[in-house]
Amino acid sequence: MLVDSHCHLDRIDLSPYDGDLAAAVSAAVERGVERMLCIGIDINNAPTVVDIAQRFDNIYASVGIHPLDISDEICEVEALLQLADQPKVVAIGETGLDYYYSAEKKVEQQRSFANHLQAASRCGKPVIVHTRDAREDTLSLIAEHGDPRVAGVLHCFTESWEMASAAMDMGYYISFSGIITFKNAAELRDVVKRVPIERLLVETDSPYLAPVPYRGKKNEPKYVREVAECVAELKGLSLAEVAAHTTRNFDQLFKLA
Repeated sequence: MLVDSHCHLDRIDLSPYDGDLAAAVSAAVERGVERMLCIGIDINNAPTVVDIAQRFDNIYASVGIHPLDISDEICEVEALLQLADQPKVVAIGETGLDYYYSAEKKVEQQRSFANHLQAASRCGKPVIVHTRDAREDTLSLIAEHGDPRVAGVLHCFTESWEMASAAMDMGYYISFSGIITFKNAAELRDVVKRVPIERLLVETDSPYLAPVPYRGKKNEPKYVREVAECVAELKGLSLAEVAAHTTRNFDQLFKLA
């Protein structure tokens, strides 16, 4: 059994399924992807992702504000706790820092990220972290405001081994997407080799970043199998072994799932 630990089911292309999300979910299950975590990115889509999770037994939700979706008014801790206090919400996020696309909002991103980390600590749910070109600040804020009892995951990881190692030292898991199958991702594949299988998750981040051989097409949860197959090849394991480890890791991190 595989788990897609990070997907945006409210955004995937349903045209191949005549607009039927249930058919897309069934297509994933047919390829061994039996559970999915549907990710919230702002206040507006929180009801949608929670509704999707509540409609399907094998889907869970997270709620939070993506660093590129921060408005002028920062979402405070109490508001995040209210969002998280819903059935099948198993995590806070995605949150984090993105200085690649929005360096001009560093201060606002840092305040928002700190609030998410504090909310996660208070409600006992792990944090889903987006980080790009913000290694030092991401680790610093986790160290200052994070709670090692719940920790979290650095999702769609594209950073260095040093950052992965530092995050794991603070209890975090590292999740890899279809990027690891791209030809120009040799350095990232080296990171995959070094991350212990006991701390590794797989994801699609669909509808983005479809893995080879589907690169350039719209991504969806059923393609997490290709990510897991790449991990298996890099680590000299069978697909079944990777599926078992990453599913166990998912359950250990997202305990409410």
